[in-house]
Amino acid sequence: MRDFGGIVERSPARVVRPASPDEVVAAVREATAQGLDAVPRGTGHSTFGQSLTTGVSLDLRGLSGVHENGERHAAVAAGTTWREVLAATLPLGLVPPVLTDHLDVTVGGTISAGGVGGTSHLHGTQADNVLALDVVADGALVTCSPTVRPDLFDAVRAGLGRHGVITGATLRLVPAPERVLSCTIPCQNTSDLLRVQREVKAEHISGQVKPSADGWRFEAKAVLDGDGEPPPGTTETESLAYLDFADRMRPDVEELICLGEWARPHPWAMVFLPASQAAAVIESTLADMTPTDLGLSGVILVKSLRIGHVPMLAAPDDPVLFSVLRTASPGCAPVPDMLAANRRLLARATAAGGTRYAVDSTG
Repeated sequence: MRDFGGIVERSPARVVRPASPDEVVAAVREATAQGLDAVPRGTGHSTFGQSLTTGVSLDLRGLSGVHENGERHAAVAAGTTWREVLAATLPLGLVPPVLTDHLDVTVGGTISAGGVGGTSHLHGTQADNVLALDVVADGALVTCSPTVRPDLFDAVRAGLGRHGVITGATLRLVPAPERVLSCTIPCQNTSDLLRVQREVKAEHISGQVKPSADGWRFEAKAVLDGDGEPPPGTTETESLAYLDFADRMRPDVEELICLGEWARPHPWAMVFLPASQAAAVIESTLADMTPTDLGLSGVILVKSLRIGHVPMLAAPDDPVLFSVLRTASPGCAPVPDMLAANRRLLARATAAGGTRYAVDSTG
């Protein structure tokens, strides 16, 4: 069995596909009695075996559905994808404050990882926007929250399934805009890209570094609710229905699947950098890279954000998430070389006071 990263392969002793939280309890108890790990798995979007095991693999995709829609919250099963959450909440004019760029990953999976999105500079991580969790811990199903079993609540959010299996979550919701205005802002370099992210007032903001014939090209995306005034420096705008914006990755994913790139190994490096050191680390990393080190469909993202209160997600104050999302495409650097480059980046980040985002492939 492999995950999205396609680098690590493990054969589980067995795969259990529970259809209810009680079946998760039974599977965890049986695994414990046999001395086996029980590792939860949603869509398997980890990149270095985080969702794999030689013990019992708990495929939680059978736990899906939005069971309750309140005025400002939704109770959902852990195997529900964010696409399914949106399908239930958006008709009511509500959305989670933070969405992943790729909607076809599960609620339980991203909360277990932390979950970063384009609105994380305002709202923190997905794990910081959870009101309560249903968790199988110590062989029992319990509900935890900031006021009920807060120790467990803090341990399972961004805990990668090590301290309990999330079976359900109560998510905070906020009003959804009908339309958004996406603004493209070219930047001169990393420092300029980070400046734009600090200074521009936008509901959604992100940065990308792209290869070009003249070297690396820097670009910020600022997304405004409604039809606001484009920020200074904007060279291109696009008005979109909110759902079209939220699902903007879908055409790209479909194309990558057709090209075979989605199924190739993905040696991803993701590090949290202190804002004061981010430009230096990013520039030195880019100076050490060529497009073949990234892969044909690889992506480099730069995102200033807030973590919120998520103790398991270690990050410096005022963090910048630097993501080098490599794809081992034909004719590009091989996987071992990409992994070695990831380790160099992690060493560089650590020396600057940064930390690893543990869903990546540097471990």
